Amino acid sequence: MNTPDKVFMERAIELARTAASEDEVPVGAVIVDPATNEIVAEGYNSPIRDHDPTAHAEIMALRAAAVSRENYRLMGLDLYVTLEPCTMCAGAIAQARIRRVVFGAEDPKGGAVINGVRFFDQPTCHWHPVVEHGPMNDTCSDILKSFFRERRKSADQTGKTSPSQSE
Repeated sequence: MNTPDKVFMERAIELARTAASEDEVPVGAVIVDPATNEIVAEGYNSPIRDHDPTAHAEIMALRAAAVSRENYRLMGLDLYVTLEPCTMCAGAIAQARIRRVVFGAEDPKGGAVINGVRFFDQPTCHWHPVVEHGPMNDTCSDILKSFFRERRKSADQTGKTSPSQSE
């Protein structure tokens, strides 16, 4: 992994940890202009806080980048995210015309890039970003596993299920 990719994935991991500290599923996303290595926008999961089922890390970052660029098309920009995007996020990434998607942890259940519907491989997908999987995969996976392990432990002790367990 090249140095800028490592730096941007580390930032996405920091954002994932912020989400976890707010009892949200720990996923973080960073959108970068590769021409300048400038972070254009960031986001982390916040559907519980925002009462918004679409408030995934990628969507939050895409919204912020579109406002920053004053354009819903984000051509030439790269997205770093700690977890494989779901179908909703993959659709938004294609609509935004993101150049490259770099994700850490694979999501066999909810992912839609290399798992599930493989959104970008579909003939009906009008934009096909370059996809790279695996940078800091172990760290990204460990954050998620730890988060859900703690939720299960807490639920076992109290007999209650936290809102984030159903995701």
